[in-house]
Formats: sequence, structure tokens, C-alpha cells
Amino acid sequence: MPPPSEAGEAPVDEVTTALRAIFDEAEVEGFVHARDIDADGEGAAREVAFHADAPVVVASLRKIAVAVAYARQAATGALDRAARHTITTANREGGGIGTDSCRHDVSMSTRDLAFFMLSMSDNAATDKLMEILGTDRVRAVATELGCPRLPVGRYRELWDPVWDELGLDLDGDIDAQLDRVSEDRIRGLAMLDPARSASSTPREITSLLTAIWRDQAGPAEACAEVRELLSHQLSVHRLIAGFDNEVKVAAKNGSLWGVLNEAAVVEYPDGGRYAVAVFLRTPALGGRNPAADAAIGRAARTAVEHLRRPPAATAP
Repeated sequence: MPPPSEAGEAPVDEVTTALRAIFDEAEVEGFVHARDIDADGEGAAREVAFHADAPVVVASLRKIAVAVAYARQAATGALDRAARHTITTANREGGGIGTDSCRHDVSMSTRDLAFFMLSMSDNAATDKLMEILGTDRVRAVATELGCPRLPVGRYRELWDPVWDELGLDLDGDIDAQLDRVSEDRIRGLAMLDPARSASSTPREITSLLTAIWRDQAGPAEACAEVRELLSHQLSVHRLIAGFDNEVKVAAKNGSLWGVLNEAAVVEYPDGGRYAVAVFLRTPALGGRNPAADAAIGRAARTAVEHLRRPPAATAP
């Protein structure tokens, strides 16, 4: 495979070679973008791009836009952070993380819905927050912030077309029915094809994170709240594991069949701040994949360390 070549992308042969080696070793397809949040302009010393403009399935990274929409409303007083809301069977898929696996209704504040959504990627909490905010509002925020193709919708809006495509009975046991679906049919789903479904790019996602960290995604209070919420992600075995303890990492991951993603902002003790997104396509549709998980952290660190090097001197 030749080195990635994209419009406006400066050559970064050394880092491109390193990233390709990481992905080849893990036997995955990788997409990367990293940028220095506090640098103006583009260039080899300010961004790393590896298939950075390729449309990709983002999975739960869509929840970042939901968080921004929530925080904007809360910052302007249009939404009460302390108001209580009840997650019911209408919001639950069942079998997922957090309140999605609860057997009874769960009540919590608006703010805590956002916390559960980002800290543990709770789908039921996300669905409730989407119910409160409205799909149109969240979609407008995503579009305004440069992610017009982001998959914004409530759980059933996003997943009912998948079950319909597979011919599943929604009144039956979805998991049991999925066990009988072939891998080829799963791989052929429109949801997993960026050309036929909502998507984004690594560059768009790092632009979104950069706007949040620069207080450009909404009121400063809203951006600060989203930054704080992203700092509580419980999963630390992918991108976060690529950095030492003194480096602060605020991140959001996402997974689907054959999809492992993570995007983050990493902040060094010297004040350096970098937005980085690493998206993978894996041969396996599910299950544990420690090599792929490690590749996300290694690729993120490789990209960021390249940005932290002093710019090469220009020949006279």
C-alpha cells in the first residue's frame, strides 16, 4: 500500500511508516488524525494525517455531539442540570452498559445522564438525553461543528433499520437471533458502510475536539463541562493506555462489529495539548482484541510524539 496522499496534507514519511507498521502488526486497517490544539495553521509539525479524510463509522463517538448540545442548553439556562428524569424500558436496549442493563426504571439528573453517557457509554442514558434535547437540535449542533454526517438519532432510529435489514423479529430475543446471522451478512450491513450510512472522518472529529478545548464549540461554560465529562471515561485500555500517568487524557471510545475507535485530547505537563483520533477496522467482528486495543494507544502516542518534535530547520 503506498503512503496515504490527501489534499492539503504535508508529507510525514517517517510517522506514516511507523503508523503503517503498527497497524500491520495488529492486522487491522487504521485511520488517524492528530493536531496541535494551540498551533495556528497546518503543516507537518502541526498535524499527522493517515487516511484522515476517509469517511469512517464512528459508533459511540457521536455522543460527543450530544454532550455539546446538552452543555449548551445547560449553560444558557434552557436546561436544568439538576432536573430528574426516568430511564424506562422505552430507552433501554437491554444487555448493555450502565442503566441499559437495569431491570427497573432508574431516575437521575440531566447532568448525570450526560455523565453516564460519556463515562461508560451508557446507551439508555444517551437515549433519554436525546429524548430531552431532541434529535433535530443535536443534529444541528453536529452540523455546525463540522460533523454533518455524524449518526445522530435515538436508539431505535439508529438500530431498527439494522434489525429490519437482517430480518429480525423485534419482539423476539435479538441476541439469540443475531447468533444465527452469518458474518458476511453482518459485514454487509449499511450501518457498517460509510458510503451508505452516517459517518465522519478522523479530521472532523479532531476538529470537533479542538473547538471544545478552544471554547469555540459554545459558551465557555459549556465547553468546560464537556471537557470535564470526557475526562471521566472508565475505559482506559486503548488510547489512554498509550500515555504515561503524568499526561492527562480526556477521551471517548466507540465499538461496533469490526469497529474499534477512540478520540481524545492529551495534555502534557508542559502545557502541550493535542487532539487525536484513531479508528480501526478489524477482521474479527467482536470479542477481545488486545493487539488492536494496544495499536490504538501506540498509534495515538506515535502521532502525538511526532507533533511534539521541534520543526525541522528549513534549508537556506
